[in-house]
Amino acid sequence: MTERRDAAALAVFRMAFGALVAISALRFLAYGWVDTLFAVPFRFQYFGFEWVPSPGVEGVRAMFVALVLLGVMVALGAFYRLAIVALFVTFSWVQLLDVSNYLNHYYLVSLLALLMCFMPLHRLWSVDAWLRPALRAETLPAWCTWLLRFQVGTVYFFAALAKFNSDWLIHGAPLHLWLSSRSEWLTSPEVAWFASWGGFVFDLTAPFLLSFRRTRKFAYVAVLGFHLTTSLLFPIGMFPFIMMLSTLVFFDASWPRRWLRTPAPAPAAERTPRWVLVPVALWCVVQLAVPLRTFLYGGDVSWHEQGMRFSWRVMTREKNGSVTYVVRQRSTHREWHVTPSQYLTPVQERELSVQPDLILQLARHIGAEFHARGLKDIEVHADTWVSLNGRPAVPLVDDSIDLLQVRDGLAPARWINPSPTTKPMAPALFSRR
Repeated sequence: MTERRDAAALAVFRMAFGALVAISALRFLAYGWVDTLFAVPFRFQYFGFEWVPSPGVEGVRAMFVALVLLGVMVALGAFYRLAIVALFVTFSWVQLLDVSNYLNHYYLVSLLALLMCFMPLHRLWSVDAWLRPALRAETLPAWCTWLLRFQVGTVYFFAALAKFNSDWLIHGAPLHLWLSSRSEWLTSPEVAWFASWGGFVFDLTAPFLLSFRRTRKFAYVAVLGFHLTTSLLFPIGMFPFIMMLSTLVFFDASWPRRWLRTPAPAPAAERTPRWVLVPVALWCVVQLAVPLRTFLYGGDVSWHEQGMRFSWRVMTREKNGSVTYVVRQRSTHREWHVTPSQYLTPVQERELSVQPDLILQLARHIGAEFHARGLKDIEVHADTWVSLNGRPAVPLVDDSIDLLQVRDGLAPARWINPSPTTKPMAPALFSRR
């Protein structure tokens, strides 16, 4: 961790990371997703980040244009220190604007960008090193490589841990529902079952097999095959490409030089001060604790969603539902039925229908709107019907509870109904036809 290693591999990582951010931002602009996802009348806010302001749809569009430029600057290593900090702030700001836009790979990009703010990845093969020769360095601290490996490895490990349940491993329910909608020859339950186990074993072993020289090349071929397949089967955006390029950090530090046929630098005697390992260790503890918090809530996290975000639960459940709000005036016993579509875009409504904290946020907004109309003595209830992994739909939220009296927070939410105990709707395995 305190030694210095060839900077070549991390220089390539910097280039790939910057290029991916730029390409991703260009896709958002080209496909009109800025308007689709950010031109919204109501924003779902992250707990603890309600203070993050919205610059409006035109401001968000300008931020994506800036991300294209910043991604290119990071890739080229041009004004790297300024560019990577600005990229982290801008990208994270965009992601904090609306909870309904959360995706695991967006969170990963923010974490990697934050780590890169503290890494001198611009000292080799960069515009900065070309303009300022005194900045150039052939080696970098080894902790940079190890920390990036750890960060990427946690994604795979916790993705495997999330799949360690009967719905995934015994019934293969989520994959059966997804695959059967893609192609007729994928409708066999055996295909889904083998694919479920294959995904679990791959996620569980990938970071470890990539860490050993003898198995690394074979593991990386598996990484390419796995992520290319998932990119073809499922609409998961840039995630497969982020993982395929991020896993290059598991290769030895000099691998790009072998491709370029240039000699590796001589071993450096200089070492990193040991105190640097303290914040590195703290970062690792946090990155383990945040996903593990899921288990403190008990129950099925795929149902109650508490601890779901930031836990690398990548494509682990198929969930859909519907929500109708019932507003009651206590003094007159009048009722109003409110549909979420009055306030939300189709994308937001789809996410709201299965996530209790989003249901709560909109309920409080509806209550505030009725209060503004002079109706003070009201209650807001949610009539929710949700299906998890093909099960019959059941109420997600206790409809007897006035959601205006509920406060969001980190404590277990008692207003969410227990998860269904029935088996998921999946065909019998290995049955005779």
